[in-house]
Amino acid sequence: MFGKKSNASEPPALTPPPASPPPPGAPATLKVWDAYGRICEIPREEWRTKVLPGNFRGAWSKPDELANLISATLNDGFIADCLEPARQLHRIDSDPKRGATFLVVVLIYLKQWGEAEEIVLTAMRQHGEDGVLMTNLAKAQAGQGHKTLSESTLWHALELDPNQDNGLLWYQAIFRERDGEAGAEAAFRRVAALAGSWRAQLWLARSSIEARNLEQALAFYRESLSRVQKPIPADLLSQISGDLGNAGHLPEILQLVGPHFDVADHGLEVGVNLIKTNVDLGQLDTASRILSQLYAQGRPDWKGHLGYWDTEIAKARLPLHQGFQERPTSVMLTIAGPVWLKPESPAAELFPAKPADAPTVTLIGSAAEFISNSRRAEHQLADGRGRMSRALPLFLAEQIEFHSEARVQSLFPWVTGEAPAFAFVGASWEDGDAALYTQQSENSSDYVVTVFLKPNAETWSVELRLVRTIDAQCLGTVTGGFREAQPEAGIPVMADQLLALLREKADVQPVPPPSPYQIPVGSSFGSYLLRLEQLLAVRCAGMDGVPSTFLSGERDIVDGNLQLCLEYPQNEGVRILFVQLLIALKRARPKMLPEYREKVARLQREIPLRGSAQSVLQRMINGVWEP
Repeated sequence: MFGKKSNASEPPALTPPPASPPPPGAPATLKVWDAYGRICEIPREEWRTKVLPGNFRGAWSKPDELANLISATLNDGFIADCLEPARQLHRIDSDPKRGATFLVVVLIYLKQWGEAEEIVLTAMRQHGEDGVLMTNLAKAQAGQGHKTLSESTLWHALELDPNQDNGLLWYQAIFRERDGEAGAEAAFRRVAALAGSWRAQLWLARSSIEARNLEQALAFYRESLSRVQKPIPADLLSQISGDLGNAGHLPEILQLVGPHFDVADHGLEVGVNLIKTNVDLGQLDTASRILSQLYAQGRPDWKGHLGYWDTEIAKARLPLHQGFQERPTSVMLTIAGPVWLKPESPAAELFPAKPADAPTVTLIGSAAEFISNSRRAEHQLADGRGRMSRALPLFLAEQIEFHSEARVQSLFPWVTGEAPAFAFVGASWEDGDAALYTQQSENSSDYVVTVFLKPNAETWSVELRLVRTIDAQCLGTVTGGFREAQPEAGIPVMADQLLALLREKADVQPVPPPSPYQIPVGSSFGSYLLRLEQLLAVRCAGMDGVPSTFLSGERDIVDGNLQLCLEYPQNEGVRILFVQLLIALKRARPKMLPEYREKVARLQREIPLRGSAQSVLQRMINGVWEP
């Protein structure tokens, strides 16, 4: 009797109610993303009992946050868990109708019809009639068996708000069950005649499209757009673009939806419909622009969808440069040192300098066995063979650089002209040609190692040939193999064998690797190889004369490097690789870099490197953001 009075602003213990069966089709896990964009999947029951109560406690006295959380939790199917939070929102909400609506919705889900009806009637007595509340009153009446009264209440709800999706579809479902498709269409027409109606017109337009009456459908769409208030609801544009797209009326999508699209208001669903429409119509630059706008929203849950369309746009560009009318002109690109450690980079001060008279070893890649009936050079998207044919020499180059006294460089054939690209050679390099290319490169070299990949179905085999450049004599070979999905099981062994061959045949002496150089192991090794090749591609994308269409999936590239940094938080080489990627992107894709500024700052702040590496890398990062 004399105890402390309860305070509604303080959350109760929120003990989860007993578990109930998940809704049909509900996923077994829930996905969450952290500040770096990493995804984590949590079993439904663990989320319900261990995560959700804490989320509700954190939002207990914040009406907007609490409303959003209840909405998301209802969508996830945790109905009973929302009851007490909905009661709290009803008590504190600055928008009383919203608070009442959420509580009524939960009560109706739980079939507590009487309490739901009482709350609706009380809310409307205090705050006036409302279409959504009135629809929920109709549901409560129907749940208690008052069918005729429920239908009358539902019609009045639509008179108050004819555009509430739930009430509209329930109304037409009643008449479809009663009178078939004709009854459903008549129901939509009755609602469409109400003042301010625009949603019913969308459904009448769908019926017109199904009846192959495009002009009538367009008239309904225009009427709907003329009646709706701004900002235009996303589901309106989504339904227009979806229905027209499914019927193949693509130009009409651009005419009706394109001018109204705003990425902040309409998001993924409308944006993806517009991307697909533009791709199908060959307007690839417009599709790319919309894709960039969606990426800039920073939604990690959209990443999979956007990555798919990034690839589709790249595929669509291929026919524009599918074949060469004549033999293409090619040159050799030179990469001095490891691809992530340019000699002039500030990061070079973290590694011991090579003596001026150190022997030099060149590696040449981009050669792999390729069976084709065509004798023409053709453009194609980079695949696993092409990427590995470049990643392997890049990895071997850094192994030689850091495990021996030699300096290294890598050569890659590059097609010039209107559609520059990496050249992919379908046969092994001749020893004499390799020696000649090396002699013609920017820096003279004592030895050249050719890398030839045979990507068979089971095991990919590799042949390395060590050639002395002065006389093009092969001094020895290394052969090995690995599974495409497990490169860590074979490639490091071949690197050790190549170092042993250099010591034996070329008198290139081994040295202990510097402490900053540590390669990722296990399944991360394959990711590391991919990041090396991607950095090469980004560096090439920034060269003069290379069109913006050369590079695709650049955000996936950045995200992949960031995840590797998080997996190896004190690996200086991995962090340098990431920062060098950002530097290369400043030239190749400057407009997308601001999307990652906060994540990069968080990485440096929360996971600093030890010693001088932190200040060196921070100095390089500062340069990324400078104009």
